[in-house]
Amino acid sequence: MSTLQDKYAALITAVNSSGATNTAVRTQDNVLYIDGVVPTGEAKDKLWAIYDSIDPDFRSGDLVLNLDVSPAAPSTRLKVTTESSNLNIRKGPGTDQPIIGKAAHHSEVTLLSKYNGEWALVRSANGEEGYCSLKYLTEI
Repeated sequence: MSTLQDKYAALITAVNSSGATNTAVRTQDNVLYIDGVVPTGEAKDKLWAIYDSIDPDFRSGDLVLNLDVSPAAPSTRLKVTTESSNLNIRKGPGTDQPIIGKAAHHSEVTLLSKYNGEWALVRSANGEEGYCSLKYLTEI
């Protein structure tokens, strides 16, 4: 096992016991990649929480967590209620996480889970899946 796999052993074990499918763990250029499909948004949130406990605020940049939520997972529709701009969708729950997509002002997104009181895991109409601020989402 590589040093990175040792560092993230608890996360790898949790991914394997989460019910994830199509999982793959690989190391490339000193970065550990974990890919797969998890059964629910809550399962993905738990894995991000484990990642945060190992690497607080995801600062080391030595892990790429590529986990999608199954299309069959329970979900709810919400409306983007920004004042006028698009809503940033981020890789992980935090403003330090890279922006991976945008949801248009007044568009609808699919709520997959609420990570905490500030962040939600959503899927945009374009299929982009990531985290955004809950304060810009309203129930339909």
